[in-house]
Amino acid sequence: MRGIAIIVAGYTVISAADAAVKWALPEVGVAVAMIWRGVFGMLAIALLVRGRGLAPVRKPLLALRSLLHCVVTVAFYMAWFNAFPLGASYAVNAAAPLIMTLLAIPLLGEKVGWRRWTSTCVGFAGVMIILQPGGELWRWEAAMLLAGAATLGLTRIWTRVLAATDTPQTIAFWLLAAHVPVGFLLLPVFPPLGPLVPRWDIFLCLAFLGMANGFAHLLFSRAFAIAPVSALAPYEYTTLLWGGVLGFLIWAEVPAWNTVAGAVVVIAAGLYNLHREQVRRREDRAAMVREDRAAMVREDRAVKVREDRAAAGRGDRAAAEGPR
Repeated sequence: MRGIAIIVAGYTVISAADAAVKWALPEVGVAVAMIWRGVFGMLAIALLVRGRGLAPVRKPLLALRSLLHCVVTVAFYMAWFNAFPLGASYAVNAAAPLIMTLLAIPLLGEKVGWRRWTSTCVGFAGVMIILQPGGELWRWEAAMLLAGAATLGLTRIWTRVLAATDTPQTIAFWLLAAHVPVGFLLLPVFPPLGPLVPRWDIFLCLAFLGMANGFAHLLFSRAFAIAPVSALAPYEYTTLLWGGVLGFLIWAEVPAWNTVAGAVVVIAAGLYNLHREQVRRREDRAAMVREDRAAMVREDRAVKVREDRAAAGRGDRAAAEGPR
């Protein structure tokens, strides 16, 4: 229950940070928002952990994951800069867990049965319901968000790999650190819409963005440290609720019926995939227990055979010696 409470708090904080950057983007542009997100995010994590445990172990993979996450950031910031609704962007991003199911096959060697293949296809049909070809969300930003969701799924799989060697604060710190140089490199592509240090209210908004991201990533790390992934995964969909509420309160965004219906389909498919993963793990554990028991039975039989042979050998020697 503590892990669930922490993960829900993390998604609440990250949703508020996304609303803040969506509000600030028309004033500063994509690149400047990335720079300040990285600066204040690094600062927040360094202060919260007092600079401990930030040295990376698997530097190449950590660097590649951090750079790919910058690609995700650019995709979402560009969509929000072009007035793509916050709640609708979260609905499209709900496909990320489905994409993780597919990517886990080549990257982690996982086996996906026909049930999960079917539910994944149903989930992508739900994405099409959200986008509704020819509808108001059928825009190039939607395709970019789908690509961002695919990249996000890849970075999450690499997070599993990195967690074996690097601390959660290391992974979060260097993810946000990568935003600073990448943001500066993107300034010619996304030129500032004002000074690099904007007016005080926008600056405070960007400071909240970065520090909230750093705090949220630490909450995620803590939650996954004290509770199983299977218990926490469904709560990622709470961002859909927060996205709808914040989008309505700040920009008067009202989700269309197809967005709500498609989101329900995508969430149902994601939860079913999670259920099948739990079933598969239980079956694997049961198979391991059966194999262990079978090995113990074989060992007991081998010991019994050796004991019988030894007893038979003693009997033969006693018979050969005869009565004393």
